[in-house]
Amino acid sequence: MTSQTTIDKPEPGDGAPVSPSDGPASTGLRGHPWFTLITVAVGVMMVALDGTIVAIANPAIKDDLGATFADVQWITNGYFLALAVTLITAGKLGDRFGHRQTFLIGVTGFAAASGAIGFSGSIALVVTFRVFQGLFGALLMPAALGLLRATFPAEKLNMAIGIWGMVIGASTAGGPILGGLLVQHVSWQSVFFINVPVGALALVLGALILTDHRAANAPRSFDLLGIALLSGAMFCLVWALIKAPTWGWGDGLTWTFIAASVVGFVLFALWEQRVREPLIPLALFRSVPLSAGVVLMVLMAIAFLGGLFFVTFYLQNVHGMSPVDAGLHLLPLTGMMIVGSPLAGALITKVGPRIPLAGGMTLTAVSMFGMSTLDTGTSSLVMSVWFAGLGLGLAPVMVGATEVIVGNAPMELSGVAGGLQQAAMQIGGTLGTAVLGAVMASKVDNDLAGNWAAAKLPPLTPDQLAQASEAVRGGGAPVPEGTPAGIAARITGVAHDTFISGMSLACLVAAGVALVAVFVATLTKRGVNADAAGAGAGHI
Repeated sequence: MTSQTTIDKPEPGDGAPVSPSDGPASTGLRGHPWFTLITVAVGVMMVALDGTIVAIANPAIKDDLGATFADVQWITNGYFLALAVTLITAGKLGDRFGHRQTFLIGVTGFAAASGAIGFSGSIALVVTFRVFQGLFGALLMPAALGLLRATFPAEKLNMAIGIWGMVIGASTAGGPILGGLLVQHVSWQSVFFINVPVGALALVLGALILTDHRAANAPRSFDLLGIALLSGAMFCLVWALIKAPTWGWGDGLTWTFIAASVVGFVLFALWEQRVREPLIPLALFRSVPLSAGVVLMVLMAIAFLGGLFFVTFYLQNVHGMSPVDAGLHLLPLTGMMIVGSPLAGALITKVGPRIPLAGGMTLTAVSMFGMSTLDTGTSSLVMSVWFAGLGLGLAPVMVGATEVIVGNAPMELSGVAGGLQQAAMQIGGTLGTAVLGAVMASKVDNDLAGNWAAAKLPPLTPDQLAQASEAVRGGGAPVPEGTPAGIAARITGVAHDTFISGMSLACLVAAGVALVAVFVATLTKRGVNADAAGAGAGHI
């Protein structure tokens, strides 16, 4: 039986929430739209910050725990993958049981998992608890958007979503700066411990302020097989991309996992057309703008989060910057996202999302191309120009794509729409780290032996070459203890040049992805189902 979900604009009163806040307008804290926005912003900030704050701590974690480059990738990928796989399911949980409950559970679990990472003494435990962070983060992210959709009246909803997007953008971009300060002056563990008091604050505010909102025709069952198929397909894809540099792109095992992911996605799509209440109602994607918004978020995250992974290693290991200095060098990116987000929100409200989104992705592509020209002698001023351009280009996408996705979905699927929006970003981040990591690793492996020989350095055995390649992928120089200064300098030069060649190719790939996103952005338009359920809630 196919799903009967539609994306037609609901009739007045259709999908009205069954909520304690219905009825007379609230005059206190509970259910107040702007206090609700502040509350969910605290929780969302914690999750968004963790997406990038760890990037600046990765080198310290790698050294302290004796991790490999692949291990460090899984610190990021485990988090993103858990988020991506469970966000849509978590959104449906919110639609079914109420977004307030799922938000509070998510905040509590995320803070607890963060504290557990800080006490972890092995890379395996760090990755394990990062996965738990992702699972609990998946509960609160779509719930936050569902609470805003249900609380704000239609004429204020776009403004609220714009501020929500600004918080995500600023937190994502500000992660490296805060991470640098914490890693340099405290420890890498403090990057995770900081979430504990923030989570406690969000929990207290949520208990005092948030009210429950549920659509009358919300889903009543769960698509367990759909969850399993989507999770398996995503895992096989990312695992293949992560392991391809080790196994080889021509190895049968690599293509077995890729084929398994394709089969999983096909089976998922076929099943979703038959189940009564699907995990993702495919009827949603009859909306071209909504589909374009989802694809745009994926492409943006591939370019941005994938590229950012290497920039932190470039700043710290190639230029020898401290974590704080590396974070400060990314300040232009952070600043432009903070400044650009509200400006982008105002522009999108005035002219619609199409032009700002296409313009933003064009600037992103230009900036990524500029970042592909960075080398060992690049000045801080030149870096700042490209980082600032990247932040200014990303700002309208962070804000506008959210409005496009949520505004083109019906009220009873607000949690699913929020899950789609965040899942798209997390899938993009996972694929970006995996794909660009694979590009980087392949380039380093292909170039290192030739560069080593050209520098007339002592020959390496296959095992030594593999170990050297592992170090170079992170921007390090494989200089053995006791190496004469002259030879050490040549080894360092070869290592850094090889790393930069890999990073440059990865940035060029990211620029190409951003150019594809420019075309996708032209297919977007303002949401047609932006009617909110909170028209009578609170003082605006």
